[in-house]
Amino acid sequence: MTQRGLHGQLLETLGQAITSGAIPGGHVLRIEELAARHGVSRTVAREAVRVLESMRLVHSRPKVGTTVRPGTEWNLFDPQVVRWRLAGTRRGAQLRELSEVRAAVEPAAGALAARTATEEQRAELLELAAELSRLAGLGEVDRFVEVDVAFHRLVLTASGNEMFAHLGDFTAEALRGRNRLHLMPAVPDAVATRRHLEVARAIAEAEPARAEELLRQIVASAAAEVESLLARK
Repeated sequence: MTQRGLHGQLLETLGQAITSGAIPGGHVLRIEELAARHGVSRTVAREAVRVLESMRLVHSRPKVGTTVRPGTEWNLFDPQVVRWRLAGTRRGAQLRELSEVRAAVEPAAGALAARTATEEQRAELLELAAELSRLAGLGEVDRFVEVDVAFHRLVLTASGNEMFAHLGDFTAEALRGRNRLHLMPAVPDAVATRRHLEVARAIAEAEPARAEELLRQIVASAAAEVESLLARK
């Protein structure tokens, strides 16, 4: 396995262990011990720890080592942290939190997009919504999710708010996470798919209130769908 492969594997192992609580806050990680335990070089161990530090999962201090931060200090908007938390035992709580963030942000982004989107963005949203309808009819869930990711990412970008746009990767991980966890219906919901087309039209026709309300309905419906599927597991 390559150095990069070893680094990636160690990063996944440590990230999931920290976010699941298997390695608790306050625990000290030592490079030499990590290298020996996982059979990697100290360089690989240091590189993995450096990435964890950039996510605020750990912090390093001279003569102390690398200490795992409490969950309240993590960068919870980092897509990898989202993915690791979804892989843990508290995935239900994580999905609810993701839905709550989306409910707070996406309707507002849709309203802004209806005011500020470029002609190209308005046209692309219509195309993506039409593609969602086509894929829903074919039952191609994996491809449907990727187009859905592109749709919601574009709404955030078209808002003209750079902070909203920055949440594109976060939203993408939330949508893909549902699919990975088999929390998507076998056939995409026809009502939700139609609402995406209505959102695209509202933005294209510069109707902020309509775009905002439709996106609020989409996010609420998705949250209810997740709750229903979680209850069956």
